[in-house]
Formats: sequence, structure tokens, C-alpha cells
Amino acid sequence: MIASFLPEFGGAIWTLLAFVVALSVIVAIHEYGHYIVGRWCGIKADVFSVGFGPVIWSKMDRHGTQWQLAALPLGGYVKFRGDADATSVVADVEMLSLSPEERAQTMTGAALWRRAATVAAGPAFNFILSILIFAGFVLVLGRAVDRPVVGELVALPPGIETLQPGDEILAIGDVPVDTIGDLANVAAEQPDGATLPYEIRRDGAEIAVEAAPPMPARAAQVQPRSAAWDVGIRGGDVIVAMDGVPVGSFQDLQAATRAADGAPMVVEVWRPDGAGGETLDFTVTPRSMALPLADGGFETRYLIGISGGLFFEPVTERAGPLEALSYGVSQTWFILTSSISALGHIVTGQISTCNLSGPIGIAETSGAAASQGFETFVWFIAGLSAAVGMLNLFPIPVLDGGHLVFHAYEAVRGRPPSDGAVRVLMTAGIAMMGALMVFALWNDIFC
Repeated sequence: MIASFLPEFGGAIWTLLAFVVALSVIVAIHEYGHYIVGRWCGIKADVFSVGFGPVIWSKMDRHGTQWQLAALPLGGYVKFRGDADATSVVADVEMLSLSPEERAQTMTGAALWRRAATVAAGPAFNFILSILIFAGFVLVLGRAVDRPVVGELVALPPGIETLQPGDEILAIGDVPVDTIGDLANVAAEQPDGATLPYEIRRDGAEIAVEAAPPMPARAAQVQPRSAAWDVGIRGGDVIVAMDGVPVGSFQDLQAATRAADGAPMVVEVWRPDGAGGETLDFTVTPRSMALPLADGGFETRYLIGISGGLFFEPVTERAGPLEALSYGVSQTWFILTSSISALGHIVTGQISTCNLSGPIGIAETSGAAASQGFETFVWFIAGLSAAVGMLNLFPIPVLDGGHLVFHAYEAVRGRPPSDGAVRVLMTAGIAMMGALMVFALWNDIFC
């Protein structure tokens, strides 16, 4: 009993640790955005806290801010001078005794534009973190060249014919291949078979060879909390057969999954282990999932949660800072637009509410991303940071977006909302966020 419990317990600890690390990084960056822009605007901060509850470490800096770590690492806050609490909405009674100069250094007494900039800085820093991480990946790892040149080969079962590093693919069958992006489309047009005819350039000479389809039935990535992940299929596994039928390409895998129409499948997998590999069998039940489309809509299909890739890593080239920054912006923008689109489709009932995850789902995804390596975990943090920044801009009291609504009201009416109205709205906002949390937890448990 104890022996069987330990792996599960260890997995839970790993998941919780990964979740705490990811959340702490994102919250710290978010709150630092509030703090540093507030300081630039002349608004003084009394406390910068990572975590809540009893303080386990603190230090006062030369600006009069106490930096602290608290016992519950599930968030954080900045308490600006003159605030009654960490929400920075209601002023402390001591504000009445402050001079005009001192009031201007508080969150409630500073000029409207300074307060608005300080509030907006939290989500903005989340977006900046995402952009910089995505850009950093391109700067460090480079970007794939457009020419379809074979780089490092991935591990595949013995007997599968592939190309050699340095080969440039010119055509598959009679169809020319001009870019890396052409490979999957061209391969899908070829007849089924264990190999395909390639025309390649090798060592300066153009030759014809037979090799495996460019996208083998290999799990380049496995989506955390998917059907494949939950039964134990991992990145690098190669699907050999599904329900006893051999699978030669990723297109074959997709076709077999569609044909199953949600019914359980026996999936035979080859897993590299450094000694010729091992063969494993898994029973996988495809799940209905919503996929984003290029036009902004969604398509619901039965999937097992595996992403495919080429049988080689493309050759990369160094990217410049501007190119990397452009990639970081575009990747962050894609996350924001697809997330907003998904929420809209959930609200209108076009896709299942099960596509909305709560803290348990996010924690499980954190642990799964961390288990796949440092790069995958950092990539996950970048995506989650963008989502957190977007969520905080929703016009709900207690969120930054709600504060900005209060500031907009003040700009139009010439005075802020009354303390009574703010308290009522804040209570309503807390109730809304609590209801959303309960709904998301329900999805985590029962979907």
C-alpha cells in the first residue's frame, strides 16, 4: 500500500512545486510592473510581497519599501503608501493627516494618469515577459531555415529508412518541395506506403532515394492532460500500430483517430531507450477537443493529444534581435487572440465549457511541462504569463481591468466613485471571481 502510494505522492509534490514556481515567477513580474512604474510616477510602495500570510523573510530598501517572502506562495501584492489594504482602491484613514505633497505620493492621491499607468503596468509586464521569453528562444536556438535541409535525425524504430544530415529535399514524388512548410502538404498527396520517392541534393549531386514519409507517426509533443498523456505516452514515442493496423505516417495516425470516432484504441508504441528501444501497448480513448482555426473560429474533433513533427530537426540559422522580437510579439498576440476567441465560443456555447481549466488543471499542466524539460517549462510560463495578463485586464472589480474602469469613470465624471460604491462593486467582483473559480474547479474534477 505504501509502495504504490509513493509514486503518486511524488508526482503530486512535483506538480505542486512546478505550479508554485510558475505562479511565483508570473506574479512577481506582474507586481514588479505595478511597483516600478508606480515608483517612476512618484508613488511610494510600503510593501512588495511574494506570497501571503506570515512573513518568513523581509528587507527594507533605500526607497522605504519592505521586500518580503510570505509563507503561502500562491500570489503576491504591492501595498502602496496610503492604501487601506493591498487592493489600492480604498484609502487609509491616515491619508487625512498627510500634506498635499505626501498625498501626491500615494495611490489614491496621485494624478489620475499616474495611477492608471501604475495599474496597467502589471498586465503590461506579463506581456513583456512572454514576448522576451519567446524572443529569447529564437535568439538562443535560432530559427529554421526556409530551405528543406535535413539537420539532426530523431530516434525512430530500426528499419525505417531516412535521409542523411545535410541532404536538401528537392521533391517528393513528382511534386517540388520549396520550403520546410511544404513537406507535410506534399507528403499528404502521395500514395500510402512505408517509403516515398525523394529527389534530394547530397554533396552537390542530385539523386533519387526512397525514404520514410517526412512526418512519421511520432509524438513530437504530447499535450499535458490529454488522452495520450494520461495513459503514459510521451514525447519521442513512435506509434507503430493502432488496433493492430500498421501506422506509417502521422497522416495515418490522424486518419485512424478520426475513424475511431471516440472509441477506445489499442496503440502500439516504440519508445527509444538507448538499447534498441522497447515496444509498449496503451489503450487510448480519443477526447473531443476544440482546435483554433486560421479564421479565428474553432473546430471540434476527437483527438488523443499528440503533435507530429519531421523525422529530422531542420537546420537553423541565427536570428537578429528585431526578428526575434517580432516573433515574440506575434506568438504572444496569437495566445491572446486565440484565448479571447475561445472564451467567446465558450460563452456562446459553440465549444464545450470543458475547454476552461482551473487551478488544478493549470497545476497539472505545470507539472507535465516541467517533466518534459526546462525549455518546455519556460515556454509554458511564457504562455501562462500572457494569459494572466489578459485575465487581469477584464473589467471586473478586484482585477486591474476593474481599477482601470474606476479610473475611466473618474476621468469622465471628474471625481472617483464613492467609497461605498467601490466597496459594493469590489464585493460583487470577488463574488464573480469566486463563482468562476468554482466553475473552473468543477471542470478540473469532472470534465
